[in-house]
Amino acid sequence: MKSTVSTAELEERVKALVRPERWAHIQRVAALAREIALKNGLDGERAYLAGLLHDAARDLGEEELLRLAPPENEVERAHPLSLHGRAARVLAEAWGVEDEEVLEAVEGHVYGVDPQNGLGMALYIADISEPGRGVNGEIRELALSGRLLEAYRLAVGNKVAYLTAKGVPLHPKTLAVYRRLQDAP
Repeated sequence: MKSTVSTAELEERVKALVRPERWAHIQRVAALAREIALKNGLDGERAYLAGLLHDAARDLGEEELLRLAPPENEVERAHPLSLHGRAARVLAEAWGVEDEEVLEAVEGHVYGVDPQNGLGMALYIADISEPGRGVNGEIRELALSGRLLEAYRLAVGNKVAYLTAKGVPLHPKTLAVYRRLQDAP
């Protein structure tokens, strides 16, 4: 893992920024991301690191999110909380994390990642299906059975359907990932 800081130090930094309930979620996501990664031939410790960092900025105020990750489009301007993945990446980089795949996973856990980023797919699935959420167990089980791409395709498809049904505009990156997954074998 490329990082100039230890995982234990990163755990302390993240824990200091989030509410106890968020910290519990982060721990469940990190553990599940590691498990999904291992079941799919990926590096479990790098997946754990991505899970640890993914919501580091989730409990920051709107002003701080906007400072760390200025909006790039109308969806982000209308929904500043959607910036928390990019803001978490900025924090991780400032803390010494240099692993590009991990950083992309952290940033992409909100909108989706390119299917070439296995750690990102593992994190995305872990975040939406960790047991504390009480939903998406079938997606979690699919990923844990070694069918990561299939699980990821289902997860992104469900998100697109959910947001569309609620009338929430799709982020351009989510739409791009969704389309890419429709074309993937």
